[in-house]
Amino acid sequence: MAMRSHYCGLVTDALLGETVTLCGWVNRRRDHGGVIFVDIRDREGYVQVVCDPDRAEMFKTAEGLRNEFCIQIKGLVRARPEGTVNDNLKSGKIEVLCQELNVLNPSVTPPFQLDDENLSETTRLTHRVLDLRRPYMQNNLMLRYRVSMEVRKFLDANGFIDIETPMLGKSTPEGARDYLVPSRVHEGHFFALPQSPQLFKQLLMVAGYDRYYQITKCFRDEDLRADRQPEFTQIDIETSFLSEQEIRDMFQGMITTVFKNTLNVDLGEFPVMTFQEAAHRYGSDKPDLRVNLEFTELTDVMTDVDFKVFAGAATMKDGRVVGLRVPGGARETGGLSRSEVDAYTEFVKIYGAKGLAYIKVNDLAKGREGLQSPIVKNIHDKALAEVLTRTGAQNGDLIFFGADKAKIVNDAIGALRIKIGHSEFGKKNGLFEKSWRPLWVVDFPMFEYDEENQRYSAVHHPFTAPKEGHEDWMVTAPEKCISQGYDMVLNGWEMGGGSVRIHRADVQQKVFDALKITPEEAQDKFGFLLDALQYGAPPHGGLAFGLDRIVTLMTGAESIRDVIAFPKTQRAQCLLTQAPSTVEEKQLRELHIRLRPTELTKAV
Repeated sequence: MAMRSHYCGLVTDALLGETVTLCGWVNRRRDHGGVIFVDIRDREGYVQVVCDPDRAEMFKTAEGLRNEFCIQIKGLVRARPEGTVNDNLKSGKIEVLCQELNVLNPSVTPPFQLDDENLSETTRLTHRVLDLRRPYMQNNLMLRYRVSMEVRKFLDANGFIDIETPMLGKSTPEGARDYLVPSRVHEGHFFALPQSPQLFKQLLMVAGYDRYYQITKCFRDEDLRADRQPEFTQIDIETSFLSEQEIRDMFQGMITTVFKNTLNVDLGEFPVMTFQEAAHRYGSDKPDLRVNLEFTELTDVMTDVDFKVFAGAATMKDGRVVGLRVPGGARETGGLSRSEVDAYTEFVKIYGAKGLAYIKVNDLAKGREGLQSPIVKNIHDKALAEVLTRTGAQNGDLIFFGADKAKIVNDAIGALRIKIGHSEFGKKNGLFEKSWRPLWVVDFPMFEYDEENQRYSAVHHPFTAPKEGHEDWMVTAPEKCISQGYDMVLNGWEMGGGSVRIHRADVQQKVFDALKITPEEAQDKFGFLLDALQYGAPPHGGLAFGLDRIVTLMTGAESIRDVIAFPKTQRAQCLLTQAPSTVEEKQLRELHIRLRPTELTKAV
């Protein structure tokens, strides 16, 4: 006889009159004057079980039930009494009259109630096994599974094959810091865990496999934020003989299909925006288009004003001055308060801004006298008029300003734009639209200049192909060179990115020259790829999607840790297993490793 006949959450009125056998966990037990109600939970949901005292032995067992006991019941499915139907549950129209009850395993008292919505993340991650029983987490991981299956079905239907690539590879420290794995056999040598399968998937294209994919783990030893983990999951894809447009069209179709088949959401059109336009309008290469605020370019207006902060930024190399008009922000009732403006001033300092200038537009008809701000007296009439015209300011508006190096302005005012848009003020005043807003960001620069190291670095990675006709600029003017790189963005999150790859060795050499990677360095780090490109490498390209990020967006979770079964904290620790941990001296000796004490360990 089977241990169970149905999942708890799938017992519906279609089974009225039938006898079912269910297994699950006690979510709650309620004693109603001689009748005991037990809510049993499994991965599919809840069902209500009624225990009558007529069956004395069964009833006695029911009296001893506590939360999280693992039990088995056999009973009759019957309709709930009138007025007790729960429309929020699939099983809400029925209950199961218990005939047999078996405790498969009792439970100690849990450290928290599973329906407690105010749990700290430390508590949740320390007791992750129990946290994973909560319907919130079960729903998230079930959705993750469905997303993965839809991706696999789409790629299989389009001729892609799943090929595994190595977890132990060569360290090529060009991006984030590698996780290193010491070799026991080769003293003093190390493997690196893959930051992505980039080089191997290109090798598979050279090897003629034409269409590859893999849903795989990647590793980066970097400082963590809410949308990052030291180990994360990529949907990694590569294909041969497709243009940039064909690649984008195919994988736009994939993401559209995934959202439709898992959430019944139609993502609609994907506008295409250049990197330059995105930075100009929103200060970001992953703009959240749900926020109805844009930058106003004012650099050329501020070159000769008396306000030195603006004039200095407007005339410096790579300087920028922008305005951000906040409609209704200066209204006496319902506008932004002084304390909120002060809080935004402190907020932008996180991104390197020295402060946050503003102008309140009280009454345009009064000219300069209708504007309220400490900086107005230092801006001449022509500049003030241009600010008001360009921003489209109306009475009651507030204009914030950013003035500094372009990167600082973009980062600070771009973050401010999101902060205001997502605030209660923003939502009440129509500055935020709750919707799905995807787009492609294209035409990224090939290189960015690293002031600290006095050299160029690759914006994406050194294997991204330049736009046709830009190859020679890599030698003469690297800052002008545009790549065939592209990112898919949704609601301010980069869901995935990729590029057409370099398939010719001579072009690859030009990139290395621009990056000041010597032939010896290139051969040492990437020799196996460079050698392979000589054997008739096909034109190829692809991209990688962050599975964790996609599911986080779909669920509306605040952190990708809520869609990963066993994540790390922001300090890259697993509170459940207490990893990382020390190891025995014997293991270190086998790996030829001696630990050198740090100042911290010396102090201890």
